[in-house]
Amino acid sequence: MSTLDTGLTFIRNASQRVSRANGWMGNAFKGWMPTGLYARALLIMIVPMVILQTVVAFVFMERHWNTVTRRLSAAVVQDIASLIDVYKAFPQDKDRAQLRHIGQRLQLVVDFLPVGDMPQPGPKPFFSLLDQTLSSQIGRQIRRPFWIDTVGKSNLVEIRIQLDDAVMRVFAQRSAAYASNSEIFIFWMLGTSSILLIVAVLFLRNQIRPILRLADAAESFGKGREVPNFRPRGAREVRQAAQAFLEMKARVERSIEQRTAMLAGVSHDLRTILTRFKLELALIGDSPEVDGMRKDVDEMAGMLEAYLSFARGDSGEVAQPTDMAMALEELRNDAERHGHTATVVFRGLPVVTVKPASFKRCIANLVSNAARHAKTVAITGHRDHRYLTVTVDDDGPGIPANMREEVFKPFLRLDDARNQDEGGTGLGLAIARDIARSHGGDITLGNSPMGGLRASVRVPV
Repeated sequence: MSTLDTGLTFIRNASQRVSRANGWMGNAFKGWMPTGLYARALLIMIVPMVILQTVVAFVFMERHWNTVTRRLSAAVVQDIASLIDVYKAFPQDKDRAQLRHIGQRLQLVVDFLPVGDMPQPGPKPFFSLLDQTLSSQIGRQIRRPFWIDTVGKSNLVEIRIQLDDAVMRVFAQRSAAYASNSEIFIFWMLGTSSILLIVAVLFLRNQIRPILRLADAAESFGKGREVPNFRPRGAREVRQAAQAFLEMKARVERSIEQRTAMLAGVSHDLRTILTRFKLELALIGDSPEVDGMRKDVDEMAGMLEAYLSFARGDSGEVAQPTDMAMALEELRNDAERHGHTATVVFRGLPVVTVKPASFKRCIANLVSNAARHAKTVAITGHRDHRYLTVTVDDDGPGIPANMREEVFKPFLRLDDARNQDEGGTGLGLAIARDIARSHGGDITLGNSPMGGLRASVRVPV
């Protein structure tokens, strides 16, 4: 292998490792990021502001606050060093009145204590910039044992210097050695940032609200509910999205209306022909052949009604609050009137907003399908804060796992699996799933604890 091939292989392996590391970091970053648009927008606003404020505060503290404090402390220490030089140069000033007078001119209160009045050095405060700066300047300029007190709440700073025959005590103004107005800058910086952030949050909420209304309108339309008070609002792009949603909603409703009108016409024409067949058969009289033709006509009428019901769906019905516990109890009574054993259990708040007639028909199709092939049917309803779930269990022969999606196809009949009677049209499950999906939910099939089939309907509330 040549050197060029080796280099290309190395570069390729390195790029793959970098790509994998980038993908891992991207997935980890996504895990920490909030999922909501409002939270992400706030994060986009807050993070740059916090970084900017941090950088500004650091630069200010480092280049202004520390520098000014260091220079002020150095000036105070220079004054004290000058007083010490005067003390050494003029020993004839026994009462030191002239030295105190010079200290007053320098805004310093000077006093002299016996040699034994030098306290022991205490622990240094960790966050005191004044204490650190004064200690550094005294050690650099005076180079004598000292003791300072900068922790007290007084406006004065006490400094004691060990001299040869006395202890020089100096009281200096805290403001003369410390840049005390720096907190005002930080206060104004944080205050104005907070006010601007509050204004930005309120403005952002007004911008996000039309998007949330659009999402709620789309979700309601997907559940088959009306959206009466929705209209485009907000920024231009949000208005365009809302207008596109309204146009799509109008096209879907117009398509449903056209299909319903067409089916009504087809239903009217075919029923007219079937009615004419029934009248002609009634005029012919009774015979085995006529009885067979009547059965065929009745079966054709039943299949036509089933097909029209499947094609029509639940169009035209308005969603409204419905007591699901009462609706399931009515289905149980219907099953028992037809000679089947049925039970009902409902947990949670029973009032759910659905299209009552169509949703009841959805559950009724599942119950009748279970009752057709089993002796016992158990209906269970559960409503939480997100979904309404209704399960229909039976003790029948069940459906093979590989055929549980196939049975939802229109006109499919599993004679071997479920041994359907001859009156079935193969549209019951298809109609039930179509109704469930029009409510924004779905139907799934599985194994029942009773040994047969479990049909589960779950729709959002």
